[in-house]
Amino acid sequence: MFCWIQSTYTIPSLTGAVVGEEVAHPGVSNHDVVRLPVINGDDGAREQYAIKHHKYYQWVTLVLFIQAGMFYVPRYMWKSWEGGRVKGLVNELNLPILSSDLKRARMTIAVDYFRRNLHHHNLYAYQFFVCELLNFVNVVGQIFLTDRFLDFGFSDYGPRVAQYTMDSSIGHDPTDEIFPKVAKCTFHKFGPSGTIMRHDALCV
Repeated sequence: MFCWIQSTYTIPSLTGAVVGEEVAHPGVSNHDVVRLPVINGDDGAREQYAIKHHKYYQWVTLVLFIQAGMFYVPRYMWKSWEGGRVKGLVNELNLPILSSDLKRARMTIAVDYFRRNLHHHNLYAYQFFVCELLNFVNVVGQIFLTDRFLDFGFSDYGPRVAQYTMDSSIGHDPTDEIFPKVAKCTFHKFGPSGTIMRHDALCV
């Protein structure tokens, strides 16, 4: 629970490392690891790797809920402004089984309505365009919001996954970098003698 709340981390530069030899799992290793070979009795140079904290995992449900609400707002506005007008005008014309006489009669009613109310629905049209514009702005905004939420790893995520799917020899799996299945977690707590102990754990 501590790891889940305080966020876990991986090492993006080690995502493509050899599992079982260099790392325990893609991107899972100590950030202070020996990478260079031992030369002339030297115990090898230690190289620091940048770690990436995955703080967004515990917020995914809330963010998805907010995004769904943002997508629902333009639809709710349109439904309240539209008031079932299109449904009333169609009036059974969309039914697959309808006699030609009844269809002609319904069509005549709709044509007469449009002829009598020509240029009287400008507000209706403006409301429609406002809702369509809101939908467009929402979609573009959601792309940037998701990209920011995933620490700017979303904008090129699709092409990277497609490229890896077509040829897995070109690099490492981008899903291990953005959505790791196993991550590291480090926390401290008091031991039996009162000394602070460092716990190094895996979070699945």
